[in-house]
Amino acid sequence: MDFDFTDDQESLRDATRKWVDKGYDFERRGSILKAGGFSREAYGELADLGLTGLYIAEDDGGIGMGPVEGMVVMEELGRGIVLEPFAQTLIASGVLSAHAPQEVKSAWLPRIASGESLVVLAHQERAARYHFEKCEAKAASAQDGWSLTAIKNIVPAGDEADAFIVPAMADGQMALFLVERAAAGVTTRGYVTQDGARAADLTLDNAPATLVTLDGLEALAYAIDIGIAAVCAEGVGVMDRALAITVEYMNTRKQFGVAISSFQALRHRVADMKMQLELARSMSYYASLKLNAPADERRRALARAKYQLGVSMRFVGQQAVQLHGGIGVTDEYIVSHYFKKLTQLEMTFGDTLHQLGEVSSRMQDTAGVFA
Repeated sequence: MDFDFTDDQESLRDATRKWVDKGYDFERRGSILKAGGFSREAYGELADLGLTGLYIAEDDGGIGMGPVEGMVVMEELGRGIVLEPFAQTLIASGVLSAHAPQEVKSAWLPRIASGESLVVLAHQERAARYHFEKCEAKAASAQDGWSLTAIKNIVPAGDEADAFIVPAMADGQMALFLVERAAAGVTTRGYVTQDGARAADLTLDNAPATLVTLDGLEALAYAIDIGIAAVCAEGVGVMDRALAITVEYMNTRKQFGVAISSFQALRHRVADMKMQLELARSMSYYASLKLNAPADERRRALARAKYQLGVSMRFVGQQAVQLHGGIGVTDEYIVSHYFKKLTQLEMTFGDTLHQLGEVSSRMQDTAGVFA
């Protein structure tokens, strides 16, 4: 199997990395965090690079790339712990491209591709935890379409987004709808999350909605899996940079007159961090390559990948802080923000314990060894 990236993929990586290094440094990130955790200007710069059209066909204004290109971009954004919810753009464009009727695609995909509209997934409910199939939101049909009544929590950039993809129960089955934030009956309450990004609680009170698909459960599962693949790739980027910062610190920090990087016990811990990073990287590749596989195979693969990423992210984040000592938990020092990001990513779209249960429940008689 060829794991080399194509010239186009390397060019995409290089362009994203240059933007992160030059246009999204720690100082700018800090100013965005203080302003609320989201910058429409920074999101527009991602659109100017063509990234918001990554999963959208050229006929709809995008560049028609796929999961591997999405993985490459998410890794680089992870290196810069970018606050803007680019993973949500991949989710929205992927789900609408695969499941929405043509009139919905024509209305929204060009706007997403150009960066004019930010569309995010609003699926989490308090009683559901990580079980996305549990849904209390209600949809009612009307003469001019549908109306939704729901409360959704921790919606990424919820009070800044232009529209939401919302699962709701319609006639006893889950369906997926698109709701504009400016519509009647829509209210949001925004706040900053642990990693500094912006989120909101979304309340819908008979809000007008556009039907995306009546096969909502399958479409939502696909949306979650796109999100998991994006989180895995982002986590690799975060860990890669956290490790580099830690090594740099150890090469400059001295005790007893020598750099602490010369201490054998600490070198072993760094080696363990590197091992966990490379395990995570290989599983991130696996997740992205399986994203367009049949549903059962895809779900098994994504659960396995997210489990390994959860283990790796927790280990690398904790070791990075411990190897820095007290400075590692100060808000002024960058590694604490990488630790916060890894902690939050570990819990996004199902934490490690939940994903272990998913792997177990999908395990075949042969555990996949001989099948």
